[in-house]
Amino acid sequence: MPAITSANVAQAIVKLVAADALPSLMGNLVMGNLVNRDFEPTLAQAGDTVNVPIPPTLVANNIAEGGTVVTQNPSLGNAQIVLNTHAEATFQIPDVTKVLAVPDLLRLYMQPAVTALAEKIESDLLALYSQLTANAPIGTAGTSLTEAVIDAAETKLFDAKVPASASKFLVVSGEAYSQLRQILRFSEYRTAGEAGLRALVDGSVGKMKDFFVFRSQFVSKTGSGPVTTNNIAFAKDALGLVVRRLPQPLLGTGAIAEYAELGNFGMRVVMSYQPDTLAQQFTVDILYGTGVLRNGHGVQVKS
Repeated sequence: MPAITSANVAQAIVKLVAADALPSLMGNLVMGNLVNRDFEPTLAQAGDTVNVPIPPTLVANNIAEGGTVVTQNPSLGNAQIVLNTHAEATFQIPDVTKVLAVPDLLRLYMQPAVTALAEKIESDLLALYSQLTANAPIGTAGTSLTEAVIDAAETKLFDAKVPASASKFLVVSGEAYSQLRQILRFSEYRTAGEAGLRALVDGSVGKMKDFFVFRSQFVSKTGSGPVTTNNIAFAKDALGLVVRRLPQPLLGTGAIAEYAELGNFGMRVVMSYQPDTLAQQFTVDILYGTGVLRNGHGVQVKS
């Protein structure tokens, strides 16, 4: 059994903080859990560019009896996502031993830091609505969402050849979500069955017009008189979130780092001592980039 030293105790503290950080972050994400995150969490630096290959388009040719095949030379598409956001949240704990003795105290410190990172990621992903230019926006600024608008958004994605097997999502503001809950055909048991009952009693829209409907407090709003709420309808491959591992601090600098990673999503937790305040400082940080992968697989839905 290894001896208990100040070094491995310090490492254990950072591991404890890291283990508690990621589940809290994932629980605060909406968009971050819906977009494409299928990228390896390798080491990287801020400013690096990640190239995301996009499958090419091929056409079917009718080959006559005795004929020959038509060779196609498709070019692999490429979307680039720049790792241009290094977000961090830092806090200090005067007596770190209390955190080890009372785990709930750790969550009290961690939750605001993790929530701040989640809000930053959420805002950046929802701001991508302006880059979804392949499909014309649906809906009217300052006007409530209607069944016809949601239907038109789903038709846009169908016409863009989004696979029928692909999950489609509609992320709207709190106000727009409320508007959807008041569409009579979807909020009454007699017309929508159990789904209508859930909308009426539990307040959950669930699924509408083949969209899984979510709400977020960070849907972008622009303009004035009327304000445009920029909701987004999309399939998973429309948008990408790339997260890369940040390097370990230099040895001998007094800082200890651990990684918390789950499903191509991760962050770094760094602990260091601050002599000015006689406290342990914790920094939770993440390096990521966001971007549009398949432009035709998303559409702006105005309200």
